Amino acid sequence: MSQLCIIPCGKKKIWDKILDAGPTKAKHAYIGVLHRLCRQYVELYFDNWIIISGKHGLLLPDDIVPENYDVTFRPNDPNVITVEKLRSQLSDKRLDHFRDIVVLTGKKYQPIINKTFHEVDSIQYPLLGTRGIGEMQGLLKRSMANKHALHSVRKES
Repeated sequence: MSQLCIIPCGKKKIWDKILDAGPTKAKHAYIGVLHRLCRQYVELYFDNWIIISGKHGLLLPDDIVPENYDVTFRPNDPNVITVEKLRSQLSDKRLDHFRDIVVLTGKKYQPIINKTFHEVDSIQYPLLGTRGIGEMQGLLKRSMANKHALHSVRKES
């Protein structure tokens, strides 16, 4: 069984650096430090990965992000993608066959991930329990330097 890893998008995007970048592949659209470290991590340890965005939902690396935006997962925000739409994307993007999910985000994303992937066998949160982005970045850096994947906190379905 193969795993699917989910990484966060991030506030800093290519348009913050190159104003006229135009539509950009998701794997190049997000340029913040945490996102870049998560991407390096998934490219080292996973064959299958996606980016989760509060506006666009589940993005495959080659999906196009049309323009800059500032939407994050906040309760009752009408601009945030719904769980129903996220579940629809699972099927539309052929992600519904993955049974083991690894999520490289903090606790803010946990409710939306758990509701979206409610039918999987296992959801792992290896960065859960950290005290912030700096600690997350440190764990990712050490993991890659030591060539040893992070141990995970599991939420069994």
